[in-house]
Amino acid sequence: MTDRETEAPEDRKPQSDEARSAFTQPIGIVAPAPVVEEESSSTTSEFALPEGFNAPPAEPVEQEGSAFTPPRTYSARQSPPAFTPAHGIPVIRLTKEAPWQDRMRTMLRLPVAERPAPEKPQKEDEAGPAVPRVLDLTLRIGELLLAGGEGAEDVEAAMFAVCRSYGLDRCEPTVTFTLLSITFQPSLVDDPVTASRTVRRRGTDYNRLAAVFRLVDDISDTDDEAAHISLEDAYRRLAEIRRNRHPYPGWALTGASGLLAGSASILVGGDLIVFVAAAIGAMLGDRLAWLCAGRGFPEFYQFTVAAMPPAAIGILLTMAHNYVDVRASAVITGGLFALLPGRALVAGVQDGLTGFYITAAARLLEVMYFFVGIVVGVLIMLYVGVQLHAQLNPDAALSGTPRPYWQIASSMALSLAFAVLLQQERSTVIAVTLNGGVAWVIYGAMHNAGGISPVASTAAAAGLVGLFGQLFSRYQFASALPYVTAAIGPLLPGSATYFGLLAIAQSDVDKGLVSLSKAAALAMAIAIGVNLGGEISRLFIKSPGAEGRRAAKRTRGF
Repeated sequence: MTDRETEAPEDRKPQSDEARSAFTQPIGIVAPAPVVEEESSSTTSEFALPEGFNAPPAEPVEQEGSAFTPPRTYSARQSPPAFTPAHGIPVIRLTKEAPWQDRMRTMLRLPVAERPAPEKPQKEDEAGPAVPRVLDLTLRIGELLLAGGEGAEDVEAAMFAVCRSYGLDRCEPTVTFTLLSITFQPSLVDDPVTASRTVRRRGTDYNRLAAVFRLVDDISDTDDEAAHISLEDAYRRLAEIRRNRHPYPGWALTGASGLLAGSASILVGGDLIVFVAAAIGAMLGDRLAWLCAGRGFPEFYQFTVAAMPPAAIGILLTMAHNYVDVRASAVITGGLFALLPGRALVAGVQDGLTGFYITAAARLLEVMYFFVGIVVGVLIMLYVGVQLHAQLNPDAALSGTPRPYWQIASSMALSLAFAVLLQQERSTVIAVTLNGGVAWVIYGAMHNAGGISPVASTAAAAGLVGLFGQLFSRYQFASALPYVTAAIGPLLPGSATYFGLLAIAQSDVDKGLVSLSKAAALAMAIAIGVNLGGEISRLFIKSPGAEGRRAAKRTRGF
């Protein structure tokens, strides 16, 4: 064994580069041995670890790569844009870019071929969306919205948003008063798939309506892929919405109807006795209507029965004028305020102005039937009063001296009671109460102080109500009905309706028709003003794709 093989392993050193160099020493010249400095075994580094100390293992060093390689913590979904676009970096907003109602409405007004493609992948499984289940879910959501009183265009926008969120882009929803249908065509060569659903029951539950809007907002939210709502989750939430109990008990609804009628009587010039009488009459009518509903009577007869007690109490007070000096016309007018179908009227005119003429005609026909039911109930009692020689004066003015503070407080109380009757969420009651007070302030300032006609004053006040209601709803990403319907309560034409019916009961048909025509003009002014305010509010809301939308072509009469 040679000396090299006997050396200790730690004494072995690799050959230097000189040993492998092409230069070699000449023969006969002995190279001097390299001087090796012996290291002192007693000296150690000042960074040496003491004995017994276990150092933690070092983290693996990331391999050096290209300068364009993204780090491990990089996420393409949350990364900033790689370059500044031509239109600049958008300003940070507190809310979303635009509510789903306006985005879907903009695309619905475009032809199918011109609708923009979705920017992100749709929420669908690898096997593709379950077309029948998506269509069924869409129809069920549209049924709840239409039964709750939502406008036809908003119902179509919600249905389109649900289908588009689950991957069905080429779909066309259709909404009429009692029928919902939707058609989906995968491509130009495939057969279309159509489903429909009939709306048989209607109810005024704005709490359920708000819950459906939240569900549609969550389904159509494409910004957060982690919050994806599957079809099973959507069906589960929809079942919970259907089973949702009303936020107010029955006694609260009866008390709200009394507060509404009493506030309306103060609004038209009544006093404390008139307030109590109108409240008692409205509560009796509400209980009779509930009794008829429990026996399965149609709504026409429910309105007829509910209109009788306020009119009967007003006639009794008129006959007892020797003992009690009250304004009976204010009692009857207050009872009518609790029955006038302002919600259906606004929805019907809105559908007509947005191009849904079949649905608008059906809604206005429903309003007419409700109105005829009220007319029949009041006329029956007025004919009884005329036969009993009650001193009912159709020429008597309701409000004598304006009382602005009392009237503003009464209008706010009326809107509050109306919101409870509509089963609104408690979070929206304050906003709609203030909106009703603003409506009466505008009307009183224009009509009582400025001397402007009541129709123009009503239209201006209703337009402001619609503007504020739409802005409130877009800020909360909810329906506009809870913020609008109760706020127009102080503007309803109760007094003109009463005097028209009284003139007809006293065989003065011409004068009665004139008064009823005035009531119809006021009702149309309310509905058109609310819709115009909503359209004006969209000027302040940026909808993607709305800038390039062409206006609809009109025939201009030929």
